[in-house]
Amino acid sequence: MKRFLLLFALMAPLVANAQKLPSEKGMGAYLFTYFNDPSHSLFMAVSYDGYHFKAVNDSKPIISGDSIADQRGIRDPHICRGPNGWFYIAMTDLHVFGKQRGLRSTQWERDDKYGWGNNRGLVLMKSKDLIHWTHTEVRIDQRFPEEFGELGCAWAPEIIYDPSVGKMMVYFTIRKEAGGRTKLYYSYANDDFTDLVTEPKILFEYPDEKIQVLDADICPMPDGRYFMTYVAQENPGGIKYMVSDKLTEGWQYVEGQIDGERGSCEAPNTWKRIGEDKWVVMYDIFSINPHNFGFVETTDFKTFTPIGRFNEGVMKAENFISPKHGSVIQITKKEAKRLVKYWEKRNKSGK
Repeated sequence: MKRFLLLFALMAPLVANAQKLPSEKGMGAYLFTYFNDPSHSLFMAVSYDGYHFKAVNDSKPIISGDSIADQRGIRDPHICRGPNGWFYIAMTDLHVFGKQRGLRSTQWERDDKYGWGNNRGLVLMKSKDLIHWTHTEVRIDQRFPEEFGELGCAWAPEIIYDPSVGKMMVYFTIRKEAGGRTKLYYSYANDDFTDLVTEPKILFEYPDEKIQVLDADICPMPDGRYFMTYVAQENPGGIKYMVSDKLTEGWQYVEGQIDGERGSCEAPNTWKRIGEDKWVVMYDIFSINPHNFGFVETTDFKTFTPIGRFNEGVMKAENFISPKHGSVIQITKKEAKRLVKYWEKRNKSGK
């Protein structure tokens, strides 16, 4: 009884503004969030079977990056549904083509010594209905200046609820200083999802300190453990995985990659097929032109069966090409249809 009361107390801030959280039996569709290089904006696509995805809003952005980010562009959107039923998105605040677009006079915000991208911020968003969103920009260097005042980059944030502390956990890639290696860190957000309230800590240490690691994705397993995919920039860089019974510790290194691609890939994301004991790991194959996503399936989190790429196998992208760094969650048919209808109506009205 005491354990239940403690867990309820931890969840209370998130539950206070809760809406009914559907069980998996109530799910009937999938939502795919992604961005693309030309726009550096947020896109969404819907699928009712987990194989065929169609972008909403006539494959135009649902939110323009220049309206929500300090660098006027976003990358790496990750969506998550919290225990309160609300939706959360975290993104990298970065525009790779800022100089070409006339947004700044230099290739990056700062000197090249800070490395590729060298951004310092994340964008956090929250919504009750997938249509109306609040957003906040969080500068890691300003929020935690003593430890991260000279950080080289803050990339690819993802979100998961941590029941042990009753908060949404944001984990992401950091290059702590100019010339350093990228590593994976985690922090906790406040209850409004407008700020990070704990100083970022290392999520795990890679065995070879000379190898950069990035793009972690954590998926709950049916036995209560957690499955994490991530990228190690080896040759070629690809998708690796680990398993732990805790979110922030206990990750054990596993040899080998699971993607099977000849070239490098990044940005893994694992999602469950509705009503099946089957999980899909998708990833961004940035080493091919045009960019595409690859997919493997697993039932045991140990063996991974390739199922091809978008429009080169069972996975289909109807009205969009070259998506970048995406994520997929389960949603209800009602939520999917409401989202599609909203953007259809907006397009017809010319707004």
